[in-house]
Amino acid sequence: MAALELLRPGTVWQLLSPINGYSHWQGSSLATQLWPGRALQVLHRPSDCPRLRVRTRDDGYPCWLDPCDLLGAAMASAATGARLLSAATIGARLPRVLAYAQAALLQPNTYLWGGSLGPNFDCSGLVQRAFAEAGIWIPRDAYLQERFCQPVAVRPGVLHALLPGDLIFFGSPQRCTHVGLHLGQGRYLHSSGEEHGRNGLGVDDLNPHNRDAVATHYRLQLRGAGRVMRCHDGSPLPA
Repeated sequence: MAALELLRPGTVWQLLSPINGYSHWQGSSLATQLWPGRALQVLHRPSDCPRLRVRTRDDGYPCWLDPCDLLGAAMASAATGARLLSAATIGARLPRVLAYAQAALLQPNTYLWGGSLGPNFDCSGLVQRAFAEAGIWIPRDAYLQERFCQPVAVRPGVLHALLPGDLIFFGSPQRCTHVGLHLGQGRYLHSSGEEHGRNGLGVDDLNPHNRDAVATHYRLQLRGAGRVMRCHDGSPLPA
């Protein structure tokens, strides 16, 4: 009990080991996965609740953690938010982003909702982790990544504005639900579930001549594209 009392609201902890972040105060539904070196702040622990509500210091992402998991995987810290970078610095680091994603593609993997540790990722977990490995912090979820990026004009067959490292967004007219990392010439790397013909990482194409079932499914859901021009400052995220 004394150890649990250390996890007071406002305290900051730096992870020494990977830990799961959950979507709810109970159950096994993942929101994200956190890797060593990341810092988080305790927000609160509701009465009679088995989990802590926390927010990551690098991307402002809220999730729930099991207190015993955190105590065994972190140390108290005075860590601040993410380091801000210029657009030029981000552009120079994009080859590292692409290299990480392409290396992940070579590993045996399956799609994992909330996955960001690897080798199993969800779509936005892969994208966030690839940028983070280059020291560039962007939001965790696809719809937040879409809001965060500078828009880039794109539609099937009209891809001249896209650059390698841009993000491509998919979903309904109402909401972005999927993201991929552009490799060049309309080809993008993403993690998708088996309901759309694949279960894990793969490369697909925005060009209309590609009749592959997975590529066709996502091409019909294309919303747009965006370019990462800034680094997240760690502030709380909008709903």
